[in-house]
Amino acid sequence: MRLSNRSTDGLAVDPLGDDRGSAALEFILVGLLLLVPLVYVVVALGLIQGQSLGAEAAARHIARAVSTASDVDDARARADAVLAAVAEEYGLDDVDLSIDCTPSGAACPRAGATLHVRVRTTVTLPLVPPVLDLDRIAAVPIEASSAHKVSRFWSER
Repeated sequence: MRLSNRSTDGLAVDPLGDDRGSAALEFILVGLLLLVPLVYVVVALGLIQGQSLGAEAAARHIARAVSTASDVDDARARADAVLAAVAEEYGLDDVDLSIDCTPSGAACPRAGATLHVRVRTTVTLPLVPPVLDLDRIAAVPIEASSAHKVSRFWSER
């Protein structure tokens, strides 16, 4: 039995059809359509991860610095210095810092209390224009917290 590439009307059928040379064009077109969003997602996730690491480092280091300070003024100065250093290192902008103690009531920090530090910031996604406040809408909030026990021998001078 012999196979033939002939149609019913007797004409030869080209098995490749008219698609010769279009595979490279399709590969480039589909590649660009898939590659550009993938690169954008990788860059955006990298920015979010960097800011998350910065916020977490700020919360952890501020909690340690404040809990080992000698007095309230030293604690305030240490918190400001650590926040400035971490913000510069990780490129954090518009950082909101809150420090609380439990049990609540008296001054914070105090001997024997548990110090809770929260750091909040936002990451603006790349290539989002500030037109119509789109950069505020396309911002990802980042929050990190840390808890550290203040020594019961901590003295408030």
